[in-house]
This record gives sequence, C-alpha cells and structure tokens, in this order.
Amino acid sequence: MGSDVWVGPWRPHRPRGPIAALYCGPGPKYMLPPNTGYVLHDPSRPRAPAFTFGARLPERRTTCGPGPGSHLVPGRLTARGLGGAPAYSIQGRLRPTPLCHTPGPGQYCPERAGNATYPSAPRHTIAPRNWGVQAAPQTPGPATYSVPPLMGPNVVGKASAPTYSIYGRSAVGSCFEDLSKTPGPCAYPAVNPGVYKPRAPQFTMLARTWLPGDNTLKPGPAAYTVDQQRKPGGWSFGIRHSDHLARMLTDVNN
Repeated sequence: MGSDVWVGPWRPHRPRGPIAALYCGPGPKYMLPPNTGYVLHDPSRPRAPAFTFGARLPERRTTCGPGPGSHLVPGRLTARGLGGAPAYSIQGRLRPTPLCHTPGPGQYCPERAGNATYPSAPRHTIAPRNWGVQAAPQTPGPATYSVPPLMGPNVVGKASAPTYSIYGRSAVGSCFEDLSKTPGPCAYPAVNPGVYKPRAPQFTMLARTWLPGDNTLKPGPAAYTVDQQRKPGGWSFGIRHSDHLARMLTDVNN
C-alpha cells in the first residue's frame, strides 16, 4: 500500500505503555471478599484467630470402689468366723457296712501245688505239628518261579549279542527290475552354470520412455480482448477513527 493513504506524519505504531482503554473489563460487578469472620475471608488481609464456645462436658463420677453395703455379708459373720452358740443338726441313720468275704485258711490247698513251690529242673514237651495230615502244603514248587530268557535283545542283567533280522527281497537293483522305466538323459533339466560357477553381472534393457507432455488446453490469441482497457485502481479518503473512542449510546435505558 502506498504512502498516500495516511494523512500527515502519523503512522500506526506500537504504543509505548499500556492504555487502559484497550483493555475492556467487566466493570464493578464482582463483590470483594469480607475482612470479618472466618469463612470466605479476604486472603490478602490478615485474619484474627477465631474461638468457639464448646458445650459443657458431663462430669465423670470416679469412685474408689464399692461401699460396705454392696457386699452381702451376714450380720453374725466376724473376722474369726460365724459368731453365736453352737448349732447341731440331726441326720439320717447310715446304712450297715457289708461284711468282708475274705477267704479263710480252709480255702487253700497247698498240697496240690506240687513242684511249683519247690526248685526243679526245666522240663520241655514236644508238641504235634500244627497243620497235621489233612492240610495241604503251602510251599511253592520249582515251577512257580519264571526265569527270564537268556536269548534275544531283552535279557535282564546279561549282555545280549547283536540280533539281526532278514527283510524281504526288494525289486530295486534286482533281476526283476524293469530297466525300460529308467529315466534317460533328457529327463533331467540342464543346470545353470551360474549355480556352481562365478556368475557374471547381468543387465536388462528397459522399454523406451516418453517425455512428459502437457495436454491441457491453452488460450490462443483470440481469447484476449485488446480493445478493452483496464480501469486503474482508485483510492478514497475516509474519516479517521480513533481506537480509543467510546461508542455512542443511542438508548440510555438499555
């Protein structure tokens, strides 16, 4: 934009300091916090300590122990026992004690003891067989045990010899083989020498590439109108408006 737009030496520039008119605030619609009380106090002001009056606590009744009337002590009981005259009671008659049936001297027969009461030599007796003749003997015979075999590869506790097995006759390589079905030299493909020898570098020829072209339609000479002249740009002088002017109030009630 040319310099003919601005009138005079004034040009738009950054202000040197803050201008209050540039900052639009909501106005005095906020309420300041109070300086009294404890709740919602102004944090920028010192707050005095607040004390509350608590309720009176119930009194505690502390006792050293139960009194003399708490114990059910008879009146005639003293430190040395019950006081008063001796008292007697009449009980029932006891049952008679049964007689003791201890054997007398006539109950024993010492003559029957024999050599049990005198020292004598030891005596042994031969008892009969327990199983007798009718019971069958339970002793296992020789045929009861099975001895592991000593032939074959599965010998327990012995070193077994190598075992060989005879397989069936195979037709491959025998006189029964049909040699007419053997593949000839043409049955195998030729191996590429590059598999087992050093291979020379290989190059490929690509197809011919075309230069990039532009197929868009271009305007020709007849597309332009030479007779029509272009109107030059024009400028107008407007009214200078300050950025700090307040808006005019048209309706006071609003």
